[in-house]
Amino acid sequence: MVVTKNIYLPTEEELTVPEINLSGPALKAGAFHMGKQCEAENNEFMLCRQELDDPRACINEGKAVTNCALDFFRKIKKSCAQEFTQYANCLDKSSGDLRFKYCRKTQAVYDECVLENLQIERPHYGYFTRAKIHATDRPAPPKKEKAVYPDATPGLPDDYPRPEAKYGSRFHWLN
Repeated sequence: MVVTKNIYLPTEEELTVPEINLSGPALKAGAFHMGKQCEAENNEFMLCRQELDDPRACINEGKAVTNCALDFFRKIKKSCAQEFTQYANCLDKSSGDLRFKYCRKTQAVYDECVLENLQIERPHYGYFTRAKIHATDRPAPPKKEKAVYPDATPGLPDDYPRPEAKYGSRFHWLN
């Protein structure tokens, strides 16, 4: 993207937010519960990015995601710090690629603590891959008009004879 005088760039103050200073294993340990708690904010941010295709327009939604994640980890620190730390250390030290399968016992203790104190149940396997409808208050972006070219080649008429495919149809299972 070429930057010209007419392009608005946000200031550093607009972009500055408190960061989540956690290691990779700690983020992976809290990812399922954080994803469940911050699902609405994450979906709003991703919908904004997908629809508008401009990261500058979604700064506030990104800040909301970061604030939700910070709030989640503060709650974890207050109520389940020891269980969380044990689980994150297990993920870090049990394998080189942070596999969950070696830490199921500490995961169960952590999950129980989060359910008991924060009432967040660990989502089932495949929960985040399911299609969901997200309701938003943002107005829908304007639809792009389909380009009409005056000198376009006209298509074939619907009654034009079409010979059978030389090697058969690729949709043979529909017959």
